[in-house]
Amino acid sequence: MAFFTFNIHTLLYLFLFSFPLFSAATSGVQTHFPPFPKASRFNNGFQRILLSVALGVLTGLTASFLSVLFIRTLLRFLNRTPLLQGPLIFSPKIDADSLQSALLNQTHLLGSSSNPNGKCYKALLANGFTVAVKKLEPIQCGRTEARRRMQQQMAVLGALKHRNVMSLRAYVGEMGSCCLVYDFLPTGSLEDAMRKVRENQLELKWEVRLRIAVGIARGLQFLHFECNPRILHCNLKPSNILLDADFEPRLVDFGLTNLIPDFHTSASLYTAPECLNNSRYTDKSDIYSFGVILRVLLTGRDPIETEQVSSDRGDSSGSGGSLGRWVKQSVEPREALDKSIRGEGMEEEEEEEMVLALRIAGVCTSELAEDRPCSDELLVMLTQLQSF
Repeated sequence: MAFFTFNIHTLLYLFLFSFPLFSAATSGVQTHFPPFPKASRFNNGFQRILLSVALGVLTGLTASFLSVLFIRTLLRFLNRTPLLQGPLIFSPKIDADSLQSALLNQTHLLGSSSNPNGKCYKALLANGFTVAVKKLEPIQCGRTEARRRMQQQMAVLGALKHRNVMSLRAYVGEMGSCCLVYDFLPTGSLEDAMRKVRENQLELKWEVRLRIAVGIARGLQFLHFECNPRILHCNLKPSNILLDADFEPRLVDFGLTNLIPDFHTSASLYTAPECLNNSRYTDKSDIYSFGVILRVLLTGRDPIETEQVSSDRGDSSGSGGSLGRWVKQSVEPREALDKSIRGEGMEEEEEEEMVLALRIAGVCTSELAEDRPCSDELLVMLTQLQSF
């Protein structure tokens, strides 16, 4: 009990003794507390940590971006199309040596020699297979990447298979020239056939002409909607439509405009008006060209000759070119039809079909591209007309 009492007294003494010191300390003139140096050091250290983390993240992102860029470049380099030496062959009937030998002996010129896109030759291979060789010249494809793009596009064209599209059998690109090899069709082009009709050397009934029109529309529908990416012809005219022995049409010279800068698509009477103004070519531009071709099939007239007559008269406006204006100026639509097929033996239903076809040609040659049908719609109209 004495020890307990002593401890109580001791604690009270220490408490009472320390209280005045505390009061004296707090009653002085200086009442503010000095800053804590430990907190300042803590803030500086925290900022250094944040800066280190930010730099680390930035360095990591930069390294990741450069790594991805390097890998993509490496994969693109490894996966790029190898630049092959010699011809690209797409047909088992053609071998490289025989083709190279035939190209050295191109003597039989086909068609006009004034074609700005090059000349077309008939060539006989060692195995007896006859081909048509179109030599495009000159073309600027000396650079390696340009030649590689050409080779890739030729591989795409060589893989196309359709009864109304001319199959590319081989491609030879050497020494600044480009040779496209196709099957040889002795009937020639639609331009050749219509010239023979005007010279009374060939008779083309309406049934055959309608089948040609439907075949052209089928070929356009294939290029526009079944190819991925879609292919625009950009140079559709009778000389680029070949005919087989049964007068089944096949489109040729498509898919080359964007690939070959020097490919000539001169403003012709088959060119849509929007292409003359701003060179904006679409699938509806191909439809315009088809409309002019359909009028040629129906009237039998050459647009160039009609243009010369219209120029002498001072006519310069109207959709469908001078041929379209001539059709509109006819008193009766039937008067514009080709007289070689408008005989006494022609049935009234066939004549009615031709008049309806003239109206389809008028829609296809509308001044505004949005007013023209697409090739899908065009094919439906023509096939319904065929079964009319």
